Order: sequence, then C-alpha cells, then structure tokens
Amino acid sequence: MTRPMVDSHRRFLQTMMSNGIIDGSQAEALHKHCCEAAGVNYSQDRLDEFIEVINIHLQPMFMHIRKGMSEDDGLQYYALVNLAETDVTRMSSDYADNELELFRKIMDLVAESENGTASSTDILNCGDALLSKKLKKKETEQVLNKFVQNKWLTEKHGEYSLSTRCIMEMEQYMRTLYQDLIKNCHVCDIIAFQCQMCENPDCGIRMHLPCVARYFRGRSDPHCPACNEFWPHEIPEIHRPLASQSQPSSAKENTAPRSTPSTSQTRRSSRRL
Repeated sequence: MTRPMVDSHRRFLQTMMSNGIIDGSQAEALHKHCCEAAGVNYSQDRLDEFIEVINIHLQPMFMHIRKGMSEDDGLQYYALVNLAETDVTRMSSDYADNELELFRKIMDLVAESENGTASSTDILNCGDALLSKKLKKKETEQVLNKFVQNKWLTEKHGEYSLSTRCIMEMEQYMRTLYQDLIKNCHVCDIIAFQCQMCENPDCGIRMHLPCVARYFRGRSDPHCPACNEFWPHEIPEIHRPLASQSQPSSAKENTAPRSTPSTSQTRRSSRRL
C-alpha cells in the first residue's frame, strides 16, 4: 500500500518547489528539519526512502525529485524535475524565443567541445547570428547572467558550462539530440561533459574531474582503468565546500528557505498541488 504524504513530506516538497535544486547536505538537513517541525520520527539514513514517498505522489503530475552529481566538485544534488517536458520548452515562460535559441546554441557548443564548456566569445558570436532575433553584445551578456542566476548555466573565468540542474532536468533530451557526442563517465556511469578523456584512439573513455581525482588518488603512475594506457592528464584536486556552509537557511533556523528565481516548472507544479 502506498504510504501517505504527511506534513513533513509536504514541507520538504514545498522547499524543493521553491529552490529547484539543493545539494546533498542541504537535503539531509532539510529532511531533519521537516521531520522535527512536523513532530514525526526522523532517521538520518532514510532520506532516499523519505523522498521516494514524495515521488510516488508526484507521478500523476509527471514530476520527480531526482538525485544527481555535480561535475565541478562531485557533490550529490537533488533536483525537482518535470518529466512531461524534456527539452528547452520547459523554459519558455521565462525566456523570449531568441533567448531560448541562444540557450540551444550554448548547449551545442558545450556538447561539441572537448572540455564541456563554451567560451564567452563564442557565445557572444552566437548572439549576433540568431535566426529569431539577433542580440547585441550587451543583451547577450544580460541573458547569460540570467541563465546563471536561474541555475541553468555556471560560469568560471569566462567559460560557461551546463549546470547540475540543467543536466539533471534535460539529460534525456540531450542524449537524444547529441547521441553521437555524449558518453557516460567510466567511473560513475553518469553523463559526462566536463571530463578527461583517454587519448588511446581505440579507447576514449571519459571520466568526470572529481571521479579522476578519486580514482587516481595516491597513484604516482596513473593508467586508464579501461585500456591500461598511461593517463597523461593532470590529476585535479577537488576542493569541496564545508558542510556548515552549504546548509539551507531553513535547516539552520526556523525560517522559510530562500527561493531562487521562479521557473515555468515551479509555477505549473505549484498550481497543480
């Protein structure tokens, strides 16, 4: 028999609808906060079971709280995703047609790149070549900032990459669109954009940077886990944020969590609930 959703589940879902995506430590803290606030039993190791109850009740609305990993630091994340809309049309109520066209072109650049990023220069050039309506340089920069603020892209030193939220929400769409370009990480078996690749032409496996760091930790003579060829890339060091810095405000104090800019997904799901 399906377990009913109680106040603790509803509180958790409300926060997910408001924030869209939270990291693993935030999810654990939020789980505890929601259980204690609702006066129900809390078990630290039952977060996924707790979320599964919510997911069962979200099925008729084609929504799902999905677990994924950040390509930047390897941290685990939870995102509320819309299963009914798998492509960029899910963003249509938040962006103009030419802005959506720009986002598609950014996805093209990222998928076709070797390191999973798109340079600001290439993106600015795309803005000037849109079919729907061209964007001036200043306008393109403003749209890019909006994509970053709404957690669809991340930016580092002028290089843009698909955010954890974007990959989790649009994975199936991207697998269909870029099926000849996309591969999974050899270590974690999750879709890999920002990664290192084996240079053996008969191999070519990919590994996320955090997975590379973990797999080759302490090894002075790294070799490919698939073909055993020497791994020529620099082994990255992954610096993760302190857990205390990543806790949501609702878990630290009895206040509502800080919400992110609204999306079409959040507005539609809030009306249905």
